[in-house]
Amino acid sequence: MKAILAEYTVCNDPELAPEGAAMLAAIRESFERCGYEVVTPERPDFEGEIRRLAPGCDVGLVIAPDRLLFRYTQILEGLTHNVGCGSMNAAVCANKQRTAAILARNGVAVPPDAGEGKRIVKPVTGCGAQGVRLTDEEPDEEPGAGEFAQAYVEGETLSVSLVGSRVTGNVCEYYSGNPPLLLAVNRQEIAVGDDGRVRYLGGETPVHPDREEEIVEVAVRAMNILGCQGYAGIDIIAGDQIYVVDVNPRPTTSLVGIASVMEEEIADILVKASHGEAPAEVHLSGSVRFDKDGRISRL
Repeated sequence: MKAILAEYTVCNDPELAPEGAAMLAAIRESFERCGYEVVTPERPDFEGEIRRLAPGCDVGLVIAPDRLLFRYTQILEGLTHNVGCGSMNAAVCANKQRTAAILARNGVAVPPDAGEGKRIVKPVTGCGAQGVRLTDEEPDEEPGAGEFAQAYVEGETLSVSLVGSRVTGNVCEYYSGNPPLLLAVNRQEIAVGDDGRVRYLGGETPVHPDREEEIVEVAVRAMNILGCQGYAGIDIIAGDQIYVVDVNPRPTTSLVGIASVMEEEIADILVKASHGEAPAEVHLSGSVRFDKDGRISRL
């Protein structure tokens, strides 16, 4: 068996490359333990590398910034069996403003549009905390081109890691109706600099916050509304309500920590989920803290 793991940043984005390399290593090692030969792009020509490598593979997964995920996943889908999110759903999630509007229309709480007071300004097609800043209501702090603003909401910063079985996409014949599989709830460590820039520092997994059941229910609902498949990380602020602040239809850094405490293999889960056969639950042993570059320490 052969798998292509197409991680974009390692060859193309030095700022995000350490984080990307950590995710790639965790997933690659899992596929290798499951008996797969793993191939990865070796040159910056990411599209060319996918076209070169994917036809000889049984399965494939694209890991890329959200703004690029649709394009490269669509290419992969035409060449091999995709075990990640479908390209059309990835395209919806890439637009953070549109995603928030869709969720709000379907009864999922999202931070409201900015009014008076503190606001979070973020790129419409951003990735993680890149380009995100906390500002006061000042004229020169209005969103620029390609940005939008939401009200700042207080609460605990968390994420929920889920794996969805097939719903739509190039292998919708595998639809089973099974709900998304919960891997873990994760605590996120977020810092705000003197310049207001928001930075993601890492996190802890698994955690069991107050209202955990409600948090998971909201995350699952958001994933189902958007039709996400494969691994997805749902960013949450648990405050006066359970707010969904972002939906990442791809592996996130939390997976590095989860894989280190999970008895099951993430590779096996992803492949089975792509055929509508994900397990009903996973088993986690202990907890870990991880930084944004994937370094892990056991707690």
